Amino acid sequence: MSFLVSPGVHVKEIDLTNVVPAVATSIGAIAASFQKGPVSSVTNITSEEELLEVFGKPQGSSNQFENWFTAANFLQYSDSLKVVRAESAILNAGANSGILIRDDDHYESSFSTGQGSHGEWAARTAGTHGNSIGVQICATATSYEQVLSASELTVGEDAVGSTTIAVDDVDASGKAFNVGDLISFYSDSAGSTPVDEFNEYEVTAINTTDNELTIRLKDDPNGAGLQNVVPDNSYIKRRWKFYDLFDGAPGTSDFATNNARGSGDEMHIVVYDTTGDITGSVATAAGGRTAGVMEVYGNVSKNPVAKTPQGSNNYYADVIFKQSRFIYWTDHISAGSNWGTDTTTTYTSVIPITIDELTGGTDDYAVTAGEMELAYDKFADTESLDINLVMGGSSSITTDSAAGQDTFVTMITALVEGRKDCVGFVSPYRSATVGVALSSTATENVKAAFDLCPSSSYMVFDSSYKYQYDKYNDVFRFVPMNGDTAGLCANTDNVADAWFSPAGYNRGGVRGAVKLSYNPAKAERDVLYRARVNPVVNFPGQGVTLFGDKTALAKPSAFDRINVRRLFLVLEKAIATASKFQLFEFNDEFTRAQFRNLVEPFLRDVQGRRGISDFSVVADGTNNTGEVIDRNEFVADIFVKPARSINFITLSFIATRTGVNFSEVGG
Repeated sequence: MSFLVSPGVHVKEIDLTNVVPAVATSIGAIAASFQKGPVSSVTNITSEEELLEVFGKPQGSSNQFENWFTAANFLQYSDSLKVVRAESAILNAGANSGILIRDDDHYESSFSTGQGSHGEWAARTAGTHGNSIGVQICATATSYEQVLSASELTVGEDAVGSTTIAVDDVDASGKAFNVGDLISFYSDSAGSTPVDEFNEYEVTAINTTDNELTIRLKDDPNGAGLQNVVPDNSYIKRRWKFYDLFDGAPGTSDFATNNARGSGDEMHIVVYDTTGDITGSVATAAGGRTAGVMEVYGNVSKNPVAKTPQGSNNYYADVIFKQSRFIYWTDHISAGSNWGTDTTTTYTSVIPITIDELTGGTDDYAVTAGEMELAYDKFADTESLDINLVMGGSSSITTDSAAGQDTFVTMITALVEGRKDCVGFVSPYRSATVGVALSSTATENVKAAFDLCPSSSYMVFDSSYKYQYDKYNDVFRFVPMNGDTAGLCANTDNVADAWFSPAGYNRGGVRGAVKLSYNPAKAERDVLYRARVNPVVNFPGQGVTLFGDKTALAKPSAFDRINVRRLFLVLEKAIATASKFQLFEFNDEFTRAQFRNLVEPFLRDVQGRRGISDFSVVADGTNNTGEVIDRNEFVADIFVKPARSINFITLSFIATRTGVNFSEVGG
């Protein structure tokens, strides 16, 4: 503080209102292969619907559905899931060829300035779904609409019902037809006097050898031909397939006019579905001209500094990047020699319509162990990413065997042990229980596999797969249950607290299970429990239930129970977060008292909510000795007695003779 030179009052504030903050306990995490979506980056997902929208449908190839439904099943219990799509031999579809663009950050760093020979566009995410994307550019008023005075009907091609007509030249320079164009017929070069009034036709095929057009009535699902006689030498008005999706033809923007930025800078862009795989509608089908349209961008500019009247960026490449869900811009049309240039001249005219139907997109659901390790490594940074419940999904992601499971479990264990603020959940490899006839054999398979896995209080093993309906593919599938086990922990957080057990009849009910891959009997559950595996059981009248709350810790300890491990995660994370504000303060009695006054009310609250039975906080001269202070350290010892869940109930029923006093035998 400043020193007072003359008498006066100096006011200062000392904030002693700090409290230990609440911390998240229900955030899930999974890495896996998916149909689409960002690659090698963390994406927040809040619902199954959003999972479907961002990462696509479950796939049967390489049992990818196991991972998809692990994520979806977790979202039945929680609304917070972080997802990483593993990178493998996948490519984004492109205008000329496939190319890998992992996510928006990757695009901005490596692709946003153009890709030369690759082509004009790439699918927003990798996968074969991108091969269904088409992009059309209308870059001039002439492309939008023109009367083709040099392309006239020839004699004999005018009959009612005709679906093939002959013209003088189907690909005349600057007047070429495109499949999808809309045409109508006029008696004058101005296109003002129709000879087939009220009718427009779609061009469905072009024969450049014979100068013939195959046509059908516009938007007619029956694909009818000419409705009226069309005289010889009629003029053809050609319109862009999507002209009626816009208010008018592209021209010169107000920005260009008002700022002397040349002319002809506007363009229209349409993104559409070529196969129906994305929207369910095909833009090339009869009557479906606009049904497959997914995105429309009107009057965007070729000028890189263009603005809308509202002041936002209107450069077409930037607009596509910021708004499109389906494509990235990767280069200008080769004929657009000055596109992307801030010029005062006329922008290069490109006629006719530019059509790109993307190709080269590839899927790969057979992800290797190394690729999965790289994907899960995206969750490693504790400071930038908060997660609590890490799911392994399919333990058969590499090989469907005990050894393959061990490799995968070891990878997940390394992640959670490294972070020390979350718990990992894994299921047995698929063929350990799915399709196994004898329950005893399944039990031995599960035990043997998990016996190979490392000991850790940060891991949780379950016993089985559940049989559930896949509505996206209309089949029933066996799915690993670690998504449900993690989900039960999240649900416990919602209905009680993290330090309550997620197992049993009160909080362990599994959702959406038709049956289990195997249902262990009591003796088999004993074997599993001794092997650190939590049985999942289908009890008559109770449904499918998680019937164990062990961690994968091999030695007897308080930390061999899920509720105790998660209790300490809450305490450690919350108190550590609050303790950050002690950094760079003095290690004196004031600071130590402030710390105790911060932590003790928090622990009393946890005690009142049945998480601990007793506690003690030591932060004084006994553990903050002179040597500790001289090392610029602060030490606090926090002793807690965790609450224990009941795993075993003993009921003793004792029969006595008539007349016996119970005090004599009851003790």
